[in-house]
This record gives sequence, C-alpha cells and structure tokens, in this order.
Amino acid sequence: MSRNLYRKALPVLLAGVAVVAPSLYAQGIPNEALLPTTATITVEAKTLVPLDPKKLRLEVGRDVIPIRSVTPIPPPATQLAILIDDGLRGSFDNQLSDLAQFIEQLPPGVQVLLGYMRNGIVLGMHTFSADHQAVVASMRIPIEIAGVDASPYFTLSNFVKQWPSNSPGPRFVLMITNGIDPYNGSTSIMNQDSPYVQSAQDDAQRAGVAVYSIYWGQSWPRRAFGSLSGQSYLAQVGDATGAASYNIGTITPPDLTPYLKQFKQAVANSYLIQFDLPAEKVKPDTLIHIRLTTSQHGIKLHVPNNVHPGVNLD
Repeated sequence: MSRNLYRKALPVLLAGVAVVAPSLYAQGIPNEALLPTTATITVEAKTLVPLDPKKLRLEVGRDVIPIRSVTPIPPPATQLAILIDDGLRGSFDNQLSDLAQFIEQLPPGVQVLLGYMRNGIVLGMHTFSADHQAVVASMRIPIEIAGVDASPYFTLSNFVKQWPSNSPGPRFVLMITNGIDPYNGSTSIMNQDSPYVQSAQDDAQRAGVAVYSIYWGQSWPRRAFGSLSGQSYLAQVGDATGAASYNIGTITPPDLTPYLKQFKQAVANSYLIQFDLPAEKVKPDTLIHIRLTTSQHGIKLHVPNNVHPGVNLD
C-alpha cells in the first residue's frame, strides 16, 4: 500500500467508543463506580468504508451496552512492536529489505519497536521510536541457532506484561515465528491446548494488545513436525485478541510483502472502543467476555474475546 493510499485510510484508523449498560443506569450506580475500559477492534471489508457506530451492538453478559462516542485516533498514538524469532533460519535475511521498506513507509509518528525473541525475552530495542530510519538501522539477521527461540509465547507474555510505554494508544504486535510451543509435550501435530499459549493470550488481552503474526517455518527436523500445531496456536492468539495470523500452509512464505500489506490494511481499519464496567465486580486479574456485532452490510468485525476492566488505551 502506498503512503498516499494509507493516508486516505487514516480517517477510519481508530475510534474510541465509550458505553454504559442500561441496567447499570437503572441501578443508579454512580460514575465513579464505573471503570472505563477500551479494546481494539478491526473492520474487514471488501471496500474501505468507515464503521457506523449506530449499527454496533455491544454485549457484556446479558447487558446490551449503548455506544457513547466514536473518536478517530491519529497515527502518532499507535504503538507497533515487531518481534522476530531469533531462531529463524538464514533465508530470512532475504526478507529484511521488504521489512525495512514496510517500516520506512509507516505514517509519520507511528511508534515502532523492533526486537528479537530469544529464550523468553525480547532483545534489541527497549523503547518505541517514531524515528523509522533508526528502527531500520537496528535490524539484523537472526542468529539461526536451533532452540534459542524457546517458546514465542513465553516471550509474548513477558513483553506485554511489561509493555515498554506508559503512553495511551492502540497496541499492536506483529510476530514473525513458527509458533511452535516445545514446552507443551512433543512438537507434533498432536501438540494442542498449551497452557503457555493460553497464558500469553490472556496476558495480551489484559494489556489490550492485538497480536498479529506471520508464520515462518523452520528447517530444524524436530520443529518441522510441529508446523500445524504452531499455526494453530498463532491463529488462536490472533483470534482471541481481535487480530489475525498470516500463512500459506506449512511452507515458508517466499515473500513477506503480501502479509505486511494485509497487516498495514488491518491497522488502518482498526478502531478503539470504550465502555464501562462496574468497579465493585472487578478483581485484579479479571477478564470479562465481550460480544460486539454490527448490522452494517459488508462488514466483518475482529474483536478480542475478553478485555481487562480498566485498561485505558484512549
């Protein structure tokens, strides 16, 4: 996507939606007893159209919550963390120029962090930067040593729990990894229902982070058997956080550009919704299930399954 086309998409980049359930009003709960809570959602449509707030329906439990406002958020409020698996095989170096171009063409002000996932932590940049040239300058080839990637979900959990920014705004992660969790039994097609993947998913929801991913297969024999499992886990985390995972089956993509284009489009079509939850019903680690639908034709919504009350991204 060209910079001009991306800028045309900015009017629908992000919007804040604040809502309160009618039943809460009926009970006379004072405003100070409500926790403003936000979540990032993405609109998928064949044509680029703005989301109509009047056609949204938000449900929390049995309560239907009315939308209070929709506010566009400019690119400088967006925080994007690109996390590269440090165990990716050497052919990934052929993709660095495409990734560099993607970063350089981001709208001015978008805050970017580029890091490498190794042994459960993120190496490289430790803060977000709007200097896209400096971010590109920090890019390197993964070290390509089998096992250094460990589980990408350990890294994701650790990263989102310590999100390196106190600034409000929508939060996006783009992971480039095989998605395999070697700590949940054998790395095979039967490797399912990992508690570590579930923990990473929950931690991302608590932090209000939409987790996108690009599947990149591995040449290591043990990891090759787990490719389907890895893709399944990446899709699970993406769906749960209102995001998506990109792949072309179990093979390594020959080119990152189509996926980077899809990801950029998804960010351009994302919105921030805001609503209120009763404070007296909230525990520190509570995750609340939400359901957001629309009667707007030609629109598909990608919404996080759960949100953490009190998360403020606005």
